[in-house]
Amino acid sequence: MSLRRADSLGGKAAVVGIGATEFSKDSGRSELKLAVEAVRAALDDAGLTPADVDGLVTFTMDTSPEITVAQAAGIGELSFFSRVHYGGGAACATVQQAALAVASGVADVVVCYRAFNERSGRRFGSGVQQREPTAEGTALGWNLPFGLLTPASWVAMAAQRYLHAYGLTPEVFGHVAVTDRRHAARNPAAYFYGKPITLADHAASRWIVEPLRLLDCCQETDGGQAIVVTSAERARDLRRPPAVIVAAAQGAGRAQEQMTSFYRDELTGLPEMGVVARQLWRSSGLTPSDIDVGILYDHFTPFVLMQLEEFGFCAPGEAAGFVAADALPLNTHGGQLGEAYLHGMNGIAEAVRQIRGSSVNQVPGAARTLVTAGTGVPTSGLILGTDG
Repeated sequence: MSLRRADSLGGKAAVVGIGATEFSKDSGRSELKLAVEAVRAALDDAGLTPADVDGLVTFTMDTSPEITVAQAAGIGELSFFSRVHYGGGAACATVQQAALAVASGVADVVVCYRAFNERSGRRFGSGVQQREPTAEGTALGWNLPFGLLTPASWVAMAAQRYLHAYGLTPEVFGHVAVTDRRHAARNPAAYFYGKPITLADHAASRWIVEPLRLLDCCQETDGGQAIVVTSAERARDLRRPPAVIVAAAQGAGRAQEQMTSFYRDELTGLPEMGVVARQLWRSSGLTPSDIDVGILYDHFTPFVLMQLEEFGFCAPGEAAGFVAADALPLNTHGGQLGEAYLHGMNGIAEAVRQIRGSSVNQVPGAARTLVTAGTGVPTSGLILGTDG
């Protein structure tokens, strides 16, 4: 089984197009409109047309179904359509699903998309207000009565334990926030363009749920992002340099819940990302030293530190110093803290730009990028690389 051996997906598919709407706090249009705009922009970037598309992948949380997006975007018949569960954990898995379809011949051109009015419409940060009875909702029932109602409150539990276990203070989380905002300040597409912060700014920001401050929490955004995937062979003849999918993986850990896995033996790591990390390294044959850029899902700063440790970039408890030393170019678009919160899809787009050499914060010679999806939930990851 794939948990114990390398898979053979790597090198068979590539990202050939990326497209997005503007990132805002009030888009003024429907989520379907945002999705279609992003899909068309991504196809144009690839030099393809809606008629070329025969597959679509999105999130279970998306309100714009594949057949509706196909109709609105002028796409014809579909041979593949798929949705991935678990919120932000689905981001890289949408590309994995697309790559699997392309590699197996089920589809030729697959577009992955995510679009929402997450600021002007449903705000995920407001937490659980109403939920239909479900099996997975049962887990929340053990936590909600005690006031653990929001994503920030769920993450705060693990963050507090992390600090205690390694003798750290909340200030260490500020290194992630400062790094992201430094990159966002140079990115015209970022909401916080021109607005870097300091460690002092981070420490002065108000508490949300201790030990998380305002600047430890990602923003809320309206917008859409789309990614076009096709075969590595076809990619070489298209408009842009391809970002080859070197490896792709999903992961869920033992005793996994959605953001409330408090009954594990330890709370200082992210076992679901550990599953992803082992599979990416195993299948690609790469190691942390081979990665040129890290685009790590940053809904909350503590989980960026834990991801670096799960992937082996540094030892447990040492990630804050690793980030402070700029040991790895990190979230060069500004991340979800600085650019936009698009459930990680905008991070995949930035990884593609780094491979193309077109990022506003370009890392010279970037040939391998690591991208991760949401943590605290079943998750996913990618390694993208140059062609050859």
